[in-house]
Amino acid sequence: MQLIKNIFDKIDPHFQKGGKLEKMHPVYDAFRTMAFVPAHTTSNGTHIKDAIDLKRTMAFVVLAMVPCIIFGMWNIGDQYYQAINNQSTFLENLIFGFWRFLPLLIVSYGVGLTVEFAFAISRGHSVNEGYLVSGMLIPLIMPVDVPLWMLAVSVVFAVIIGKEVFGGTGMNILNPALTARAFLFFAYPSYMSGDKVWVHGASVDGYSGETILGALATNTSNWGDSSLLWNTYDAFYGFIPGSVGETSFVAILIGACILIFSGIGSWRIIFSTFLGGYLTALLFNFWGINALMSTPAHIHLIIGGFAFGAVFMATDPVTATQTNKGKIIYGLLVGFFAIVIRIFNPAYPEGMMLAILLMNVFAPLIDHYIIESNIKKRLGRLKNAKS
Repeated sequence: MQLIKNIFDKIDPHFQKGGKLEKMHPVYDAFRTMAFVPAHTTSNGTHIKDAIDLKRTMAFVVLAMVPCIIFGMWNIGDQYYQAINNQSTFLENLIFGFWRFLPLLIVSYGVGLTVEFAFAISRGHSVNEGYLVSGMLIPLIMPVDVPLWMLAVSVVFAVIIGKEVFGGTGMNILNPALTARAFLFFAYPSYMSGDKVWVHGASVDGYSGETILGALATNTSNWGDSSLLWNTYDAFYGFIPGSVGETSFVAILIGACILIFSGIGSWRIIFSTFLGGYLTALLFNFWGINALMSTPAHIHLIIGGFAFGAVFMATDPVTATQTNKGKIIYGLLVGFFAIVIRIFNPAYPEGMMLAILLMNVFAPLIDHYIIESNIKKRLGRLKNAKS
């Protein structure tokens, strides 16, 4: 580490005011503060000292995603070898998945950070750290075979329209990663749905690469029917087709524990989202008009992107609610709308993306009314005390 620090110290003057690369200082500062604790100090005002900063916070979120990343890469290989009817080992699956996932990751970070650097240089401020997480989330919520140029376009759209136009990290009203997915879904729907996009090699004759939600949405089978290729065990552990990082409930649960025990993720949002989804699905179980209505409530929580969205998307501290009571209301509504969209929109059975984006817009309003309610209660108590 001392060697790296010496290199930074040697080139530092070139990026300071008056140096040859003065305009590139935001880029240099981003890499230096990523490797070492920032040497910036405050000169006035009252500040709270803490051992963690925004970069370290984002690093914890990426750490929480590691189980989903590893399992996702393994599942890419496992689903592929099943498609071509070949036996494979754990290592073969993992290596195959790694080489399919790596280009998505490179494009996501490469394009996204380029846009971030360009805005930082033009505005003359430090590079925002928020894309450290968004850059990892975007490839995890994409089909494995999404064309790289489409991914690049979606990243540009997400960073510029979803974040930078609002002022950058901390100012955006929509989750950037979900904004990228929403853009791709509405601009190129054939590459984000169907039974040929979720498994590399699913175009093989006689092999169906459809997801559980796709099968249930078309009413071709009910949960538990022998015609459905998967069971609860497969759905719970993630041995199913789907977006790269969304299939394994176990891996997502490990990530949730890391976020909650580190204090980074809100347990109120996670718990209330699952509760809202479960109660809504349970209510619709009484009707059972279509296959998704008849699907057991607990199954809804482990299939599709519900769990991944509840843990890694809905808990985004920028776009979610900030008050404790607001977090519970926010989570309940995310779970409610996710199941409602899933059940009543057969063209798009995965409702978590739209549910979170919808509640991102209403999150400030929820907090506003919570705060106004608290103010009225306190004023009421003050009047009673005076009387």
